Amino acid sequence: MAYYWFKAFHIIGVVVWFAGLFYLVRLFIYHVEAEAEPEPAASILKSQYEIMEKRLYRIITTPGMIVTVAMAIGLLVTNPDWLKQGWMHAKLGFVALLLGYHHYCGRLMKQLWRGDCKWNSKQLRALNEAPTLLLVVIVMLVIFKNNLPTDATTWLIAGLTLVMAVTIQLYARKRRLDKERQQLEAGTEQSAEIPEPAQG
Repeated sequence: MAYYWFKAFHIIGVVVWFAGLFYLVRLFIYHVEAEAEPEPAASILKSQYEIMEKRLYRIITTPGMIVTVAMAIGLLVTNPDWLKQGWMHAKLGFVALLLGYHHYCGRLMKQLWRGDCKWNSKQLRALNEAPTLLLVVIVMLVIFKNNLPTDATTWLIAGLTLVMAVTIQLYARKRRLDKERQQLEAGTEQSAEIPEPAQG
C-alpha cells in the first residue's frame, strides 16, 4: 500500500514541479522584456515580476521538487531492485540534470533582481524548452524501461514533437517581430505629429 501512496504523491509532485518550471522562465522572459518599456512602466513591471517569481519559486516550484524527490526515495526504498536496472540509472541522470536546471533558475532569478542577468529574451525562450525535453525523456524511460522503442511510430512521435517545438519558436519570433514593427510605426507616427519650429 505504501508504494501506491508514494507513487500518487510522486506524480502530484512532478506535475506541480514542472508547472512551476514552465512558468518561471516565462516570467524571466517578461522580466527581461520589461527593460525595453519606458519609465515608470519598466520599474512597475519589474517589481511585479520579482514578486511573482519569488512566490512561484518558493511556494510552488521548490515544494513540488521536494515532494517529487522525497516520494521518489520512498519508491526506491519499496523497490530496491530498480537501482540495479539501466533505465533507472539513465532516469536518475536526467533527474540530476533537472535538479541542476531548477537551481540554475533560482540563480538566474537573483541575477534578474540585481539587474546583472546576461540572458536576453531569445536565449531564455530556448532555455525554457529544456524541461520539456527532460520531461519527455524521463517519462519515456519510466514507461518503456529497458525496452525503449525505435520503430516508425517512435520516429513519427519524435518528428511531431520537433515540429511542435519549431512551430512554437517561429510563432514567438513572429510575435516579437510584430511588436517591434508596431513600436517602430508608433514612433514614426509620433515624430510625424511633432510640429516643426516656426521660422522667423
